Amino acid sequence: MANVRDVALRAGVSISTVSRALSAPGLVSDATRLKVLEAAKALDYQPNAAARELRVGRTDAIGLLLPDLENPFFASVAKAVHGRARASGISVFTADSDEDPAQELDLVRSLSARVDGLVLASPRASDPDILAAVEGKTVVLLNRQVGDLPTITIDNADGAFQAVNHLRALGHQRIAYASGPAHSWSGEQRRVGMVAAAARIDDVQMVDLGNFQPYFSGGYPAADLAVASGASAVIAYNDLMALGIVDRLRHRGITVPDEMSVVGFDDVAVATLVSPALTTVRIPRAGLGRAAVDLLLGLLGPSPHGDRPDQTVRPPLPVELVVRSSTSVPGADQTAGSRRPMG
Repeated sequence: MANVRDVALRAGVSISTVSRALSAPGLVSDATRLKVLEAAKALDYQPNAAARELRVGRTDAIGLLLPDLENPFFASVAKAVHGRARASGISVFTADSDEDPAQELDLVRSLSARVDGLVLASPRASDPDILAAVEGKTVVLLNRQVGDLPTITIDNADGAFQAVNHLRALGHQRIAYASGPAHSWSGEQRRVGMVAAAARIDDVQMVDLGNFQPYFSGGYPAADLAVASGASAVIAYNDLMALGIVDRLRHRGITVPDEMSVVGFDDVAVATLVSPALTTVRIPRAGLGRAAVDLLLGLLGPSPHGDRPDQTVRPPLPVELVVRSSTSVPGADQTAGSRRPMG
């Protein structure tokens, strides 16, 4: 296997020049750098990562912290992060906090010692805890705003408006919202968006069902409360919860969408594989992941792989309502808000 001495001999330069050409290209001439790169390619030379880190103080790795890797939403984000990073010659260390804010903070501390920067996807810890944990570190947040930390978000308010407006167009007037965990920033943003949407649209009353676990099982208690509330439609925090709502309603003998319309958030793949197929707000999951990597690498600045363009915090990414079979006009006993709460 070729080493740096072999590259230096082939290129006709010193070992230190090879090191500078590969790790700090701005310190050598273009002609010298080209000779070194051609020699390295001809010899199939792979720089030693540990040695490179000692030389330039960089690991060429980033960390990705997720609340639940089993959730298909975060799996899609992770895939996009890995793909974007790989295309930039960057490695990714991924960790799963299991929706535990305390574990999340421990993982931030342990990951940050091994990487150049961190992407925190939908972190669950409190604002003060996050700010303390990331102090002095290069960090990008996904689906969360904390102080002036760099952030990539989606347009939760518009997603809420699209969902509520769709249901009102079908004739629903009493609409329930089942939010996610109490510490979910996006869940709260969607709740606020639902209330604002109802205020903008005539004859719509929003019913706040409270907070639920962002899993299929979380949809069961949410469904029972939605039925008891007298709502003719329910919007769930995410697709997994929405699918749980559909399943619970089926077990109770309540058909979707004839007796209750259901809307999710995320548009994960399974949303199209169930019956009825789920109406949902499509979130650009891959776009979130790629944008987070671009922003983080821009903040990290020049690397051994060349200069990166300057990046700034971006506006919220747009979302899109996808109408499928889980929503329809309300039944005769659901119109004009006349649906009676059921036990």
